Amino acid sequence: MTPLVDVLRTYLELRSPAQLRPARSEDPSVVFVRRDGITVEEYRQLYRTVGERWQWTDRNAWADERLADYLASPDVVVWECLVAGESAGYFELQRVDDGSIEIAYFGLIERFIGRGIGKAMLTRAAEEAWALAPTRVWLHTCTLDSPHALANYKARGFEETKRETIVVQLPD
Repeated sequence: MTPLVDVLRTYLELRSPAQLRPARSEDPSVVFVRRDGITVEEYRQLYRTVGERWQWTDRNAWADERLADYLASPDVVVWECLVAGESAGYFELQRVDDGSIEIAYFGLIERFIGRGIGKAMLTRAAEEAWALAPTRVWLHTCTLDSPHALANYKARGFEETKRETIVVQLPD
């Protein structure tokens, strides 16, 4: 039987672009590419490569047709981070019915963690979200995510709005 664990989920937000405390990468090989027209296969590869370690599983349950429809939505934008041409991670923005933009997914491939890229990527994610003229930009993280995630969000100016404990069934 797969284990059940208590997970603390923390919600954070930026209420204005002025709240963002940006950080930039000094490495000119770090670039961000908007992935318009990303295929289901390309998306699943990014999702698995970035999220497997952090127990990302919900999109794995989606049928290809459902995922293709989601990715084709004008309310969804995927950005990939490349380092010297190699995929280092991605972020996904989703417009929500209340006019906000959620940073729905955000993560780096393990070997790129600890190089300051996450700070620059979060800055870019927030800037791209604000470019979509939302009412606010928000995200959530949890205790299954990288131990650096919450500190990075707060360092970039995101303010905590809510915490909740959820029970998660971990995969085998």
